[in-house]
Amino acid sequence: MTTLPETFHAFRIRGEIEGAWRAGVEPVSLDELSPGEVVIRAAWSSVNYKDALAGSGKGRILRQFPLIGGIDVAGTVVSSESPDFAPGDAVLVTGCGQSETRDGGYAHFVRAEAGSVIPLPEGLSLREAMILGTAGFTAALALLRMERLGQRPEHGPIVVTGASGGVGMLGIDILTRAGYEAHAITGKIEHLDFLTALGARQVISREKLHWGQRPLEPTHWAGALDGVGGEMLEGLTRVIQPRGCIASYGMAGGTELHTTVMPFILRAVSLVGVSASTAPRDDREAVWSRLAGAWRPAHLEKIATREVTLDQLPDVFSDLLAGRAFGRTLVRLAG
Repeated sequence: MTTLPETFHAFRIRGEIEGAWRAGVEPVSLDELSPGEVVIRAAWSSVNYKDALAGSGKGRILRQFPLIGGIDVAGTVVSSESPDFAPGDAVLVTGCGQSETRDGGYAHFVRAEAGSVIPLPEGLSLREAMILGTAGFTAALALLRMERLGQRPEHGPIVVTGASGGVGMLGIDILTRAGYEAHAITGKIEHLDFLTALGARQVISREKLHWGQRPLEPTHWAGALDGVGGEMLEGLTRVIQPRGCIASYGMAGGTELHTTVMPFILRAVSLVGVSASTAPRDDREAVWSRLAGAWRPAHLEKIATREVTLDQLPDVFSDLLAGRAFGRTLVRLAG
């Protein structure tokens, strides 16, 4: 049985105090954490764009202060008031209000609500689960929703926008494993060889995209995973094949969408929203089952490019927000 220390380290975000943003590593106790039925000894977390926004104060992510950062965590159950979990169980939590309305995964111990905890599926280690994290979960959830609307590999290639980001990289790998032909659009053409190695059959520079301006243009792809939004998403609606799906999960290129109804009523194109943080439990279980099985990315170690400790998080946030980061960053929490 694990004996819990009186205090342990966590990256706590206190918000703006006297005109300065306050966030950093500090000692906390279990009693200070958000309530929950399951206490987890954390082994790994990860850094997502949302984490960088929350930890740096560049985005309005947290709904209350102070909170411990980190929307992802994987580790081992220490104690549980839920019959679904027992000490020693390997588990993970992604989203579910972590680092938004609840204390998150950037701590040596995490307390979570039982409904948000997913047993680690066979076929994944705790570390691999966090290479995937919310990024991989988002890409796989997008594909799950698309397939429920009839998307199939034989319909043609799927294009991934923002392909050099974490969701984009994992999306290419997941699509390829699921039997799809994946194409990539990126603003960082220097990563062409890397994206090709992940499985992208075609890599297109964002700067060389030339969408037509008509409501319907010649079609290029059977579907799309889009993390850019804005003009990119607008252009995609005009070039997706009849009955194809566009999964929208990001807004790196803007929040507004200016399009027409023509693709939807004449080509029966579907625009599918993807919210990883609020996905119902049955979808979470279905996605993680696939990520450990038929959709398990083949290049996880290639995509994991950096490991850091809690103390190094501010530098990681700066790199990510400045566009200097590449691949997935893991946060090592186990001693």
